[in-house]
Amino acid sequence: MAVAFALSGCGSLIGRSQAEDIAEVNVSSPELREGEPLPRDYSCKGTQGSPPLRWSSQPLPKAKSIAIVVDSHTSSTSTVHWVLYNIPATTTELGPNAAKEPPEGTGQAPLPSGKPGYDPPCGPGTYRFTVYTLNDKVERKQGAPPLDLPEILKQIADHTIARGRLTAVDPP
Repeated sequence: MAVAFALSGCGSLIGRSQAEDIAEVNVSSPELREGEPLPRDYSCKGTQGSPPLRWSSQPLPKAKSIAIVVDSHTSSTSTVHWVLYNIPATTTELGPNAAKEPPEGTGQAPLPSGKPGYDPPCGPGTYRFTVYTLNDKVERKQGAPPLDLPEILKQIADHTIARGRLTAVDPP
């Protein structure tokens, strides 16, 4: 249930881009290629953790932070594998296994398993590495409980001003 609700937050990002002008972010990686298989090292069969990512976009004066959401889709299921948020807006890349040592000041959402970090994709499907530029930071209101995955995804959706994606497929 939590995954379905969380993914509805991702879905609203897609819907929002149709209603408002969302700038484009170019996403690349020295290890991933658009539409190609996810390298085994970054899947559940490997040991490398999260892959390196790079991104760029037009200058966005309202940019306050960056968020990354990694999710997978098959014809019957959707899963969130990693959410890293409050990345400084001036950052344009993450090295390999950034989930293990994320940039200072960032947060990682608890996944459906209850643990934060990168949960490597496994099995058939498509794997989306989406970079969002936000006009604010993801924040917990004073006195509120810790942020959960659906709330973090909702805040990302509410503050997105630019978005880009790199999609890989199931590993060999």
